Amino acid sequence: MSAQSTAGIDEPEQPDHPSRSDGFVRGLSQAIGGPLGSHAVGIDSPTGREGRFWTAARIVLALVCLTLALHWVQKSPCQDGAWQNNIQYTRFCYTDVLALYYAEGLNEGKVPYRDHPVEYPVVTGYFMGALGLPVHSLGESNPEINQGMWFYNLNALVLSVLAVATVAVILSLRRRRPWDAAMFALSPALLVTATVNWDLLAIGLAAFGLYAWAKSRPTAAGILLGLAGAAKLWPIFLLGPLLVLALRANRAKQALVAIGAAAVSVVVVNLPIALPYRENWGRFFDLNTERAIDWGTLWYIGRYLDGKWNSGIPGDQGPFQWLSNNIPTLNYLSYFLFGLACLAVALLAIRAPRRPRLAQLAFLVVAAFLIFSKVWSQQFVLWLLPLAVLARPRWGAFLAWQFAEVGYFLAFYGELLGASGKPVIPEGVFVLAATLRLITVAALCWLVVRDVLHPERDAVRATYPDDPDGGVLDGAPDAPWVWWWRRNGKPHTAASQPPDLAAPAR
Repeated sequence: MSAQSTAGIDEPEQPDHPSRSDGFVRGLSQAIGGPLGSHAVGIDSPTGREGRFWTAARIVLALVCLTLALHWVQKSPCQDGAWQNNIQYTRFCYTDVLALYYAEGLNEGKVPYRDHPVEYPVVTGYFMGALGLPVHSLGESNPEINQGMWFYNLNALVLSVLAVATVAVILSLRRRRPWDAAMFALSPALLVTATVNWDLLAIGLAAFGLYAWAKSRPTAAGILLGLAGAAKLWPIFLLGPLLVLALRANRAKQALVAIGAAAVSVVVVNLPIALPYRENWGRFFDLNTERAIDWGTLWYIGRYLDGKWNSGIPGDQGPFQWLSNNIPTLNYLSYFLFGLACLAVALLAIRAPRRPRLAQLAFLVVAAFLIFSKVWSQQFVLWLLPLAVLARPRWGAFLAWQFAEVGYFLAFYGELLGASGKPVIPEGVFVLAATLRLITVAALCWLVVRDVLHPERDAVRATYPDDPDGGVLDGAPDAPWVWWWRRNGKPHTAASQPPDLAAPAR
């Protein structure tokens, strides 16, 4: 099979049907008559032969629009900004987007970084200013309008467009598996957290970056991933798996081009702020250095458990309580554990019987960052969402994780009410919800690692011969040095690859 066909240019006659290939969906389908029959003429006929408007891709795009519309309704009680009697907590509708319109001085016409320090990387600050300053100008001309509401709704519209674009990217990367994108489109976590913050900005840019890499455009991929990393830091971590896989495939040049392009784009967008407004620009880095243990993290859970056996006073502190009082040490330990996890992922990529897919390693790296970070905000689930869909499109474990995330979301608002003086749940309930979230993410990591070590379990490889996201890596043979890391002591060249991988590199 040629490398072009593995990239999705030649698509199969029939796409994947989850009611046949996914055990969880197959079981659920029994309630409506069982899996799709082999002679059925349905909505996911081959592209160009559907004979009807509602194709699988269009249904998925409609579903994500529905989810985002329901999210907007769920946030509507908070849109006017009149947050009385803790309505933002009792209605689960708090959003940083509206709160920070006032906290960052956008309602006064302050330019981000120039007039006010911003706690986010510069692309997010640019985005806030690009939407906020015109709203402020409009409000000055029309005093009767609610500026905060206009700002939130404008942001919600743009972020929703980015979410729809992310689904479109997933559909483009999985043309043989269009229903995988429904996992993103119907995500309960997306329903409740889509516009809590500006995370969908980085997610949309990162999705386009992955798409550019899949289309063998490393420069464009690097620029987009760099811009995404300048909006939220985590997309920069995707460059690590990309480099490791490129080294195994003897395609390091293309990976270095992408990394170089990412570095240039990060510098270009930061310099106009970092040079003239260094102190305000550095607020993001200072905050992350000084910030204490945040709610719901591994460290928070550990500190809670410490309190069950120790009083917390000097001389009677558990290790997590001690770390809570020694933030620099906590920072170093968090960085060390994340670095150790990245090293383990790199070794996995080299020692795996077949070269892992890019999405698999990307998911593991970002998940490790969240697991060991001292901050794990409710909306950070969105970072993992597209990567989880691309890495392991199996509904059972995915839904277990999603329900754990929604449970944490609800418990988080209970904890917020408690902090405001109106406790509704014991802290132990919140810690239990945080623990379940941690466990389900760790379980997903284990399942992805299992798929890497046993490629025959990989749902995507049951449909595609190699890696549809791999770009120049897709169908490439292992580099000659890889044999040193393999048990059989034989070099893995194109001839020693499985037959469907012995293809010329693009």
